[in-house]
Amino acid sequence: MAEVIALVDYGAGNLHSVENALRKVGAHVTVTADPDVLRAADRIVLPGVGSFGACAAGLRAEDGVIEAMHERVFVGGAPFLGICVGMQLLATRGLEHGETPGLDWIGGEVRLIQPRDESVKVPHMGWNDVALTHHAEDHAVVEEGEAYFLHSYHFHADRGRDVLAMTDHGGGLVAAVGRDNLLGVQFHPEKSQGFGLGLLTRFLEWKP
Repeated sequence: MAEVIALVDYGAGNLHSVENALRKVGAHVTVTADPDVLRAADRIVLPGVGSFGACAAGLRAEDGVIEAMHERVFVGGAPFLGICVGMQLLATRGLEHGETPGLDWIGGEVRLIQPRDESVKVPHMGWNDVALTHHAEDHAVVEEGEAYFLHSYHFHADRGRDVLAMTDHGGGLVAAVGRDNLLGVQFHPEKSQGFGLGLLTRFLEWKP
């Protein structure tokens, strides 16, 4: 029986492009905000485009969704992938237009990108390198390559060991975080052509 990949529907902008990319690599995708479906899913993907505050509010407005995700991921051990703002929501807090609580699944905060070089523009937009840290040596999903980014805020992790990959845009920016069965990527796999589809394929095969 095919695994069910629950793609969380809370009004995030990149929902259908992520759905299409997952289907392209053979996933059986259920787009849902139903807590019962989330509790039964084999894997969970949390997309996200826009501001941290708006995405956090949208997620909290879906009754029972955060609790169901937490139960399935932390008690049930289901592999979890957060994409772009879906990754940022793993943090303790976001500092975009004031302070907004995140899920606090991976300690840290989401801050405005402040390049050391004033000629470097924000947002960080376009193709850039994904370079693994040594903490990713035993991780089966993230590989080095080039991916498509679009963001003005970045994840600042409390613990270096939670950072799996970095990129550079007027200074180092976190490209991927993770531990145990949690994974978050700042780039957009659904816009990253072969590199992104490869990551999604490995996520479907991942047995943390």
